[in-house]
Amino acid sequence: MSTLYARDEAAIAGIEKLRFFPLEVVSGHGSTLLTPDGRELLDLSATWTASGLGHGHPAVVEAVSRAVRDAPGAGGLSAVHPDSVGLAEDLLALVPGTGERRVYLGHAGSDANDVALRACRHATGKSTVLAFEHSYHGGVGVAMGVSGVHVDAGAPADPHSVFLPYPNPFRPTYGDAEADVAACLALAAEHLAGGSIACLIVEPILSDGGLVVPPDGFLARLHELCRAHGVPMICDEVKMGLGRPGTLHAFDHDGVVPDIVTFGKVLGGGLPLSAAVGPAALLDEPPAAALLTTAGNPVCTAAGRAVLATIVADELADRAAIVGAVLTEALRGLGGSPGADRIGDVRGRGLAIGLELVDPTTGDKDPRLAASVVYRAWELGAVVYYVGGNVLEITPPLILTEAEAVRAAEILGQAIADAVAGKVDAEEVARYAGW
Repeated sequence: MSTLYARDEAAIAGIEKLRFFPLEVVSGHGSTLLTPDGRELLDLSATWTASGLGHGHPAVVEAVSRAVRDAPGAGGLSAVHPDSVGLAEDLLALVPGTGERRVYLGHAGSDANDVALRACRHATGKSTVLAFEHSYHGGVGVAMGVSGVHVDAGAPADPHSVFLPYPNPFRPTYGDAEADVAACLALAAEHLAGGSIACLIVEPILSDGGLVVPPDGFLARLHELCRAHGVPMICDEVKMGLGRPGTLHAFDHDGVVPDIVTFGKVLGGGLPLSAAVGPAALLDEPPAAALLTTAGNPVCTAAGRAVLATIVADELADRAAIVGAVLTEALRGLGGSPGADRIGDVRGRGLAIGLELVDPTTGDKDPRLAASVVYRAWELGAVVYYVGGNVLEITPPLILTEAEAVRAAEILGQAIADAVAGKVDAEEVARYAGW
């Protein structure tokens, strides 16, 4: 163990660690991370999508440097400044919607979702939240209580929550994808008809639950149900939105306009920033009900404005679609390589890609192999993590090149082959629990 990692173990609280291998980094540029010993790593996670523009992007560097030099205070709690108002206006211009709308600015997707959920409860006077099994909406408050991933891990569910099954085309519960959709919608309709639902919260792509891409049209049919019963839909775009799926918004794929949309991660360009965009009737009341002293601060909001401007000006959504197709094809092309029979599925949209690892004889999930593969990938020069127990979540920076995409597939193919061949130290892997 290196000195830096030992210092981390002695100083940083374990409750905030999710480690898959002893990753140490001292700098980064583009889609590359640099270790203390000078080794370069291809970043296929983008810090769980938070570094969506890559590392050291000049637009973010310039915006943050300007803001730090001449910051008008440290937040938007009791004052207004150009970048907080400007960021809110930018989001209103980029997020579809009608009527009078408002923007909540926070620090992370967790608080954005928590505020959106509480706002719906307050505005409707109802308590029950419809959410999904294996979902992830945050690590605090109501957002944590309606996150299926946390509930799966033993955290208490919110007492007024109902979890719906998320349609999984690769692992359908009811025989096939359409049957899964029908079962989910029937259950949703039953609860919506009861009149006690404050809102429904959904991820257009189930990220931490296994990078599950639902059948086309699912979100639209779900939204139609919510509209029919007058129930607000919250679309959680924190991890999968803002260009990553090959469209500006993940919900664009189904052509819906959610009532509330939440953002985080990539929005801050690596800095803590989140937002919720929705009707004034939901987000204006009660006053001072969601206070964070440094929310809307000049530095983070300046970064956010630079991120949004770059995504639009550089057409990064289109780039994600193009490079994502190259990466997906290269991963599917691993079919003839050693260990390829362990690849059960390659799925995704744009640069949100899931590679599911399975037992070739049963088709069951293979979490041990996933842990070994991500560890071996790190040894070979790439950073990638797993979600849902056995799915490699491949979410590189939106600036990934086609050449880097091809190299990523080569590294992952070798990592799978090596893990299957027993070239990874199981005892060493076991030290890093991941999920």
